[in-house]
Amino acid sequence: MAGIMDNNNTILVIDDDRNILSILELYLKKAGYSVVTCATGLDAMDYFHASNPMLVVLDVMLPGLDGWSILRLIREKSQVPVIMLTAKGDPTERVRGLELGADDYMPKPFDANELLARIKAVTRRTMPEKDAEKTIAFPGLAVSLENYTVLLGSDAMDMPPKEIELLYFLASHSGKVFTREQLLEQVWGFDFFGDSRTVDVHVKRIREKLGESPHWNLKTVWGVGYKFEVKPT
Repeated sequence: MAGIMDNNNTILVIDDDRNILSILELYLKKAGYSVVTCATGLDAMDYFHASNPMLVVLDVMLPGLDGWSILRLIREKSQVPVIMLTAKGDPTERVRGLELGADDYMPKPFDANELLARIKAVTRRTMPEKDAEKTIAFPGLAVSLENYTVLLGSDAMDMPPKEIELLYFLASHSGKVFTREQLLEQVWGFDFFGDSRTVDVHVKRIREKLGESPHWNLKTVWGVGYKFEVKPT
């Protein structure tokens, strides 16, 4: 487990292809990152806990434990950014990764420079801005990205990170309409070229959990997208 250190500049790369591990380690170190590599799914969480990474690059097809299972385990403990690597180009696989909490998705084969650019984009988006307001509140509703909580009245809602991030983004731009593609780019952080149903699924789940309010509404703008609407008092 050489190279493991406790800092906020470490990227953990989990892939069973030794060539990919070597290439990414070379590129990432050249870009100024500390790099920890892991080649098996069974060891992945041990490496994750030991390295305390700022970001994880995670292959889907791994021996011992697949990438989807590892992603679930990571999301039970952390909101650290995760970029999935997979040989599967099926859009349904991409949607699956997003719904499980992945921050970005790259099919193999990939260009190392493009992955590096995506890592930089994801970390810029997910790193907290200095003095940025991370909580937004309306009558009967408070959404916080500081500790990833949603309060409906005095009740804490059980929501996964991406539902909270989507709700926070829409609520912090109340009254503005966003297309599904814009929401994917802003919340998930990449240009989307396939099925945008993942946004619909997340909105549906948020609505089911929040119910109706006389003060605000997560509204569908037919033919366009969604907006968070504050109702006049």
